[in-house]
Amino acid sequence: MLAASLLTTTQCVLAMLLYGGAVLWALFRVSWIELLADNRRQHLLFGSMFLLAVLWLVRRDFDNGLTFHFIGLTAVTLLLNWQLAIIAGTLAQLGMVVIGWDDSAALGANGILRVLLPVAVTLLISQGLERFKPSNLFMYIFISGFFAAGVSAVVTILAGMGMLTWSGELVMPAPLLEVFGYLLLVAFPEAFINGTVVAGLVVFYPDWVDTFDSDRYLQEPFDPNDKS
Repeated sequence: MLAASLLTTTQCVLAMLLYGGAVLWALFRVSWIELLADNRRQHLLFGSMFLLAVLWLVRRDFDNGLTFHFIGLTAVTLLLNWQLAIIAGTLAQLGMVVIGWDDSAALGANGILRVLLPVAVTLLISQGLERFKPSNLFMYIFISGFFAAGVSAVVTILAGMGMLTWSGELVMPAPLLEVFGYLLLVAFPEAFINGTVVAGLVVFYPDWVDTFDSDRYLQEPFDPNDKS
């Protein structure tokens, strides 16, 4: 999470326009009739929003205006699909602004970093996996869950570093190996948290996960000796 003091006015305005457009597109693509008719899905939406806000409260704030926390959007994207994931993340972020933990002027930039990018990366990886129509449950858990969350964290960090470099607040370190080690340090716990949540959901509540094809992943194994 970035404070507005680390960004230029141009960055804040452009980011707000981009993020606002993405949120409007998500609102337009939601099937509101189905959502209003499904109490369970409403509970999952608001529960995801609440848990994201709680997760984002566990953070490390630095004096220069930079804040680190886990993201959690990979699990939410797989649970609700991308439209509701963006809405849940946006509502959680607005709650953080209301209680004074986030900078309202940097709402767009932070929305891109911790909502749009993780959702987009997770969506691309999960849809790429589904093109092969795998039937192995662990492929969904590890690729769509663990791997997608780790990649999302790396992309978010790199994008944040890019924003800070653009604003002149960051000078890229000369040894790239140092950056690579730091990315691994951030990516692994993010992957573990999201992957564990996804594993628990698909095992105990597979019907809750919107992107999970239970008919394919949980089908009985084919027995070639069965003649019935």
